[in-house]
Amino acid sequence: MSRSAYWILVRDFDICLVNDEIPLGSISQFGFEHHQPIQIGEYHSTPFFLLQADERDQHRTFVNLRSQLFREETLRNLLHRAVSLNHFLNTHRYCGRCTTPLVMAENEMALHCPNCHHRIYPTISPSIIVAVRRDKQILLANHLRHKGTIYTTLAGFVEAGESIENAVHREVWEESGIKIKNLRYFGSQPWAFPNSLMLGFLADYDSGEIRLQEEEICDAKWFHCDEALPELPPEGTIALKLIQATLELCKQA
Repeated sequence: MSRSAYWILVRDFDICLVNDEIPLGSISQFGFEHHQPIQIGEYHSTPFFLLQADERDQHRTFVNLRSQLFREETLRNLLHRAVSLNHFLNTHRYCGRCTTPLVMAENEMALHCPNCHHRIYPTISPSIIVAVRRDKQILLANHLRHKGTIYTTLAGFVEAGESIENAVHREVWEESGIKIKNLRYFGSQPWAFPNSLMLGFLADYDSGEIRLQEEEICDAKWFHCDEALPELPPEGTIALKLIQATLELCKQA
């Protein structure tokens, strides 16, 4: 393949950079010929291909997807797509019905069983993330995975048979012990760790005192919009956007 394209070589949650940039050029220019390219979109009218890393790529420079959140939204979402699809392909090698090795479908992004014709589509796991305001204060929590560092909003996965709205109320109650009201949809973000779609909400405090879910949360506090804030999530995350939008509402209150 001699045409110019973007090549996203993925290893777990890491992507390969060349001179700190997404490789753009011919497949031979970067020595990727031993990979089977899978087109997953376009960027600036240029094809965007996923390549799955193997032991022959040990010498290459890989960086974690989280380090690339600063990139503009279209490119950032394509990187999430590449990492998520790589995980899907690596974890769905055999048919769950008859154990036959799966192959790529010809006409869509799916895996196909040539024996029983079962078809499997990429997994997307919906999760919610919510910023809660009380007058001029915002609720921020320090999760175990960020112990002693980042304070952020509350979040969690939607359970089977549960509406998105109920998931928001349940997660806030479970993690903080408070009840919320005036729930408003804010926006969404793909989050390929490994296959989440984060649905963001704004909410107002209703009642209750903070009671931590200690198996997930180290600390949670109300922070006044005019006081110094702890370390927040990085640029490019919907968590930071939710916090910034809520702080603006706090200042207007």
